[in-house]
Amino acid sequence: MQTMKIRMDLLIKTIAMALDSVEKELLGASTNHGKRIAVLCAKMGKISGKNTEEILGLTNCALLHDNALTEYILAAKESGHYDSTMKKHCEFGQRNVDALLPDSNIKNFILYHHERVDGKGPFGIREDEFPLEAQLIAIADSIDVAFHLQTLKQDKFGNVVRTIKDETGKKYGKTAAQMMLEISDWSMIESLRDDVIDKTAENVLTPWTVDIKDHVILNLVNFITRIIDYKSVFTKHHSTGIANMAWYMSEYYKYSKEEKLKLYLASALHDIGKLETPTAILEKPGKLTDEEFIIIKEHARHTHELLKDIEGFEDIYRWASFHHEKLNGTGYPFGKSAGELDFNSRLMTCIDIYQAVSEKRPYHPLRDLNSTLQIMYRMTDEGAIDKNIVNDISIAMAPFDGIDLPSPDIRE
Repeated sequence: MQTMKIRMDLLIKTIAMALDSVEKELLGASTNHGKRIAVLCAKMGKISGKNTEEILGLTNCALLHDNALTEYILAAKESGHYDSTMKKHCEFGQRNVDALLPDSNIKNFILYHHERVDGKGPFGIREDEFPLEAQLIAIADSIDVAFHLQTLKQDKFGNVVRTIKDETGKKYGKTAAQMMLEISDWSMIESLRDDVIDKTAENVLTPWTVDIKDHVILNLVNFITRIIDYKSVFTKHHSTGIANMAWYMSEYYKYSKEEKLKLYLASALHDIGKLETPTAILEKPGKLTDEEFIIIKEHARHTHELLKDIEGFEDIYRWASFHHEKLNGTGYPFGKSAGELDFNSRLMTCIDIYQAVSEKRPYHPLRDLNSTLQIMYRMTDEGAIDKNIVNDISIAMAPFDGIDLPSPDIRE
């Protein structure tokens, strides 16, 4: 049987889009920021003579340059110390991409993406002390944040050019500035508009396909759950717990390795839509208003929209985005009923309920296996979830009652 293939480049673009939502909420950043930085870096990488593999490493880092923003903000909340230099944000981000892409030559590309060449950046180093790739990400990031290139008016384009020239040798390195100026003309700016950026990115960025069994998929799960779970202090381990439980349940059902990995990846991604949900709603300790509940329910639809067009995700996006659907049609966002929900979609709903009910939340305490199952069996009596799956969960999860699920050994 042929191994399943996934368009990894499309998935990374999707993650970048979700990260843009976080940055927009927290810092007022603009839409499609990550894609614009990647397109600019790809064009600069090409004129610098880099090969396809090198440009791929550069553009992946450009897309994911803000991957640690949720973790940085949560760490600041918990410690009460906000680092205005964003140094920790850079350190966390580099650590994450190193773990995701261990075979790529991307050393310090994200670590130094807020650095200045005059030594006045977070790490106090100068132009010849950090890689050109970090400088390319830095100048593209800085210019897009300063000028909102997706809405820039033509009569303001000269300001971009003047800023690059004025800041050369201070904020920007000479080589990076020359490259940025070389690729920057009005047609280039127009190609970064929100209505055409997807087509531009498709034409400029390198396609990257991997096997579902490739080690990068395993690294990806840890990467994704870290981003999603750090969105809120109250869901810090939710996606990780869901993914781990999905793996143990797939072992209980004796799934093939490929099917296990598909379910594991779907579980890790199921709440990616929550990156578009305001943190204030996620962390509200009291009952949500009707309007707030409508907003939070949209996260499942956001997950669906983010994942549905990724090649190789034909099953994964359904399992991920149907995790709040119910057999009796009372679920959301699509109101699906029993006949429209395959087994793994039903399983995902049960796993999500189990995790949400059992883990500590601002509105309920930690619950043991018996208390959790009581709630779930009431839902089976209402025709909402699959009773056979709940029975299976009662058996499969019994050894873990009262403890966190250990991370499974998913490597062959």
